[in-house]
Amino acid sequence: MTDIELARIPAGELVRRDVRGRARGVIPIEEFAIGAYPVTEEIVAELIGEGGGHPRRPAAALSWFRAVRLCNAASEWEGLDPVYTFEGEEVTWHRDADGFRLPTEAEWEFACRAGSAAPQYGPLRDVAWTALDGVRSPQEVGAKLPNLHGLFDTLGNVWEWCWDVWDPEQSDDVRVFRGGGFSDDAWAVRADTRRGASARSTHADVGIRFARSSS
Repeated sequence: MTDIELARIPAGELVRRDVRGRARGVIPIEEFAIGAYPVTEEIVAELIGEGGGHPRRPAAALSWFRAVRLCNAASEWEGLDPVYTFEGEEVTWHRDADGFRLPTEAEWEFACRAGSAAPQYGPLRDVAWTALDGVRSPQEVGAKLPNLHGLFDTLGNVWEWCWDVWDPEQSDDVRVFRGGGFSDDAWAVRADTRRGASARSTHADVGIRFARSSS
């Protein structure tokens, strides 16, 4: 299978800020690894035999449920312990497993920022596919500049599913995605922007990025 290239993200702290930029909370982050690129159509085709018409584009129109099953498929392909088990639509994360998984929302933002306190880690035209580019579909990964962790396309191109529930007090069906997409304006393509949707839903600008816990 095509190699899944991961970047190691060192332990640290994610500072959550309010709209005025003032700190409103600190989340500790343990060391982990995350994909240097979003999962591509090529990887999905190799894992489950679907798609692949544009091998180097991010795989999109994937539900959250399909995303976690792709994580397990990648784990099994690599001979790793699958992270998730399923009972109907109830998904359990086995935190001691060494396989691929979705990043948490805090891990995703910490990795995306790469030490930057700004909403974007560089000029959007240089680092992200957005509405500024006038494109109508996801673009090949790696064509824009990476952040300081060596991660490409964390902003723009496609949003990326995270593990987290949007609002645990309301519903555990709505899951978070982050990062902005190819048709979004600058206000949405930010390290701190959150969106969410039903775990069963699919969207033309939402894909995934694999992560792994440190062993």
